[in-house]
Amino acid sequence: QVQLVESGGGLVQAGGSLRLSCVASGRTFSRYTMAWFRQAPGKEREFVAGIGWIGGNTIYADSVKGRYTIFRVSGENTIYLQMNSLKSEDTAVYYCAARLTLPVTPDRSAYADWGRGTQVTVSS
Repeated sequence: QVQLVESGGGLVQAGGSLRLSCVASGRTFSRYTMAWFRQAPGKEREFVAGIGWIGGNTIYADSVKGRYTIFRVSGENTIYLQMNSLKSEDTAVYYCAARLTLPVTPDRSAYADWGRGTQVTVSS
């Protein structure tokens, strides 16, 4: 099991940027497939972006493609989500998730470990 702690959320105006971080501890982080999900009030938790531990392959939800970037820095137990050109519809609690296998998948049920989330609010 791996413990995940998100940070970096906050209030930002539409068109602005935020960078979220997810720090992992507990196991060999570099062997995990990682992802970001988000949940807006009254909506299902949805996939945002994911990154694999082999080759760093990434996938994105269509709604964030071209605006968000998920990345990990070698040697750090941290993944990041750079969010640019934010829109009011991006407002949600953002969660970090991990799974100890490939492939990177948008399937929420495939992820065993979750953080507690960080709130992102975009004002229009």
